[in-house]
Amino acid sequence: MNVSGIEERKARARSWFERLRDDICAALEILEDEAPGSLYPGRAERFVRTPWQRSDHTGRPGGGGVMSMMRGRLFEKVGVHCSTVHGEFAPEFRNQIPGAADDPAFWASGISLIAHPCNPNIPAVHMNTRFVVTSKAWFGGGADLTPVLERRRTQDDPDTLAFHAAMRAACEAHADVADYGKYKNWCDEYFFLPHRKEARGIGGIFYDWHDSGDWEADLAFTQDVGRAFLNIYPELVRRNLATAWSAADREEQLIRRGRYVEFNLLYDRGTIFGLRTGGNVESILSSMPPEVKWP
Repeated sequence: MNVSGIEERKARARSWFERLRDDICAALEILEDEAPGSLYPGRAERFVRTPWQRSDHTGRPGGGGVMSMMRGRLFEKVGVHCSTVHGEFAPEFRNQIPGAADDPAFWASGISLIAHPCNPNIPAVHMNTRFVVTSKAWFGGGADLTPVLERRRTQDDPDTLAFHAAMRAACEAHADVADYGKYKNWCDEYFFLPHRKEARGIGGIFYDWHDSGDWEADLAFTQDVGRAFLNIYPELVRRNLATAWSAADREEQLIRRGRYVEFNLLYDRGTIFGLRTGGNVESILSSMPPEVKWP
């Protein structure tokens, strides 16, 4: 593909991620407004956006992004971040990234989200999608749900069923390029804590290095993953918004959040890669829950 062609694809992917960011932030702010004051006292908050810049391993400018953070009465902590970065991969990473061994230059754009609600009956959630260009080009991403109460961490829980159905529908609408069974299994295998021999949550989908040979179809699939998340997660929040919780529920929530910290710091490729390549530390670690316990 010629230079103008790949530049147009980069611009379209970046524009989509930023538009999705805006739509998700708006939807979550509406939920913040809707939260009943009897359970969620105080003022409904709004996202605060903070731009940042990075340098690559050579010290040259390497792009940046915008952190969008909200600390509210419904969402104890939620971040919806977009970044577009470029430069050269450091030598120690070049054999780990498709196409980087031939040419270390890269460009990447994406959206990443993590939400930690105050109410233990509302599941935590993670979503990200991205477009990466080296001497190759591909999409990656997915979404997974993490109920924090044991009684809700079952495959027949209504929230679990609805979330899986949304991710399945996003894949099956693009069955010519997306394999739901493969991506569901990939998610289950990836979001697993080997040292505890347990899953982080109830799963979802995960995919990487996605290049079917039909870029338009791959973009459309990645867009529908984002739309599926935008539709299903606010629905799950509203289902549980008015459900009260006990001190024991809160204790269980804080302990379960510890699993989130363990996974993100020990195993998550995105966290490790970002910290080792000069990414924005505050943005990378914004996935950490605001309160957590290891009793």
